[in-house]
Amino acid sequence: MQKISIDALARQQIEAAVAAPSGRAADTAFGGHEKTLRQTVMAFRAGTRLSEHQNPGEATVFVLKGSVWLKSGKNSWQGKAGDLLIVPDGLHSLEAEEDSAVLFTVVKTDRLVELPA
Repeated sequence: MQKISIDALARQQIEAAVAAPSGRAADTAFGGHEKTLRQTVMAFRAGTRLSEHQNPGEATVFVLKGSVWLKSGKNSWQGKAGDLLIVPDGLHSLEAEEDSAVLFTVVKTDRLVELPA
């Protein structure tokens, strides 16, 4: 078993994002490219935008600190600390309204294997 403080990781990543030229920082808490499930703490400096991209599978964004906007087409949803945003299928983007950290969880659907009946 392993225990990780997501709050501490969020604080570290916000500090790193604020200092980074890109305004972003991230650290995978669980999983990785070789796993089906991946959970990553992502942090953004205020005003930083994760440009429009495709959803890699079923995904959620849990806002740990700050405030973000999830946008898809003409729709947008604001998430504040404690909110869970369901990432829509298709193209979407994320923008930080203030210095923010989120826990991004994705299950990569191309990795799912159907079990025999």
